Amino acid sequence: MVADRAPTDRATRPANQRGAARLAAVQALYQMDVGGASLTEVVAEFENLRLGKELDGEQYRNADAGFFRDIIAGVVREQRNLDPAIHTSLTSDWPLTRIDVTLRAILRCGTYELVGRKDVPARVIITEYVDVARAFFGMGDEIRMVNGVLDTAARRLRPDEFEGSPAPSGGG
Repeated sequence: MVADRAPTDRATRPANQRGAARLAAVQALYQMDVGGASLTEVVAEFENLRLGKELDGEQYRNADAGFFRDIIAGVVREQRNLDPAIHTSLTSDWPLTRIDVTLRAILRCGTYELVGRKDVPARVIITEYVDVARAFFGMGDEIRMVNGVLDTAARRLRPDEFEGSPAPSGGG
């Protein structure tokens, strides 16, 4: 797991709290997928022991707990609709079931926000989840995949935000 280290010299801004919530949401979904924990258990653990807390010598950033809960609950509630939306944005030789667990969690969170958080611009969602992917994968191919899949999904789910913008070449 990746701990998002808290800044030591300044207060965490609300935008950073949303970024920390996104990172925590991906970690929580990973934990649910791999460990079989329930939504209630994972949310309680993250809110009581991780968000803004120190755990095993790692300081976690303060996160927008409501935003975190919305993402996690939204992904769980809408997964049957999210997975087909992600699947149609993947290349035919990479079905969603073949995708790494962490990547799957990132794509589900990002797609949920595209569907369920119209208050957040699609380009912001894509950028934020590319940053989350970097926290886990550095600068590997996974970053391009997250960018390509979420961009493709965003153009299909929110076409009005992309009118007149050419689709990027390549993608995932």
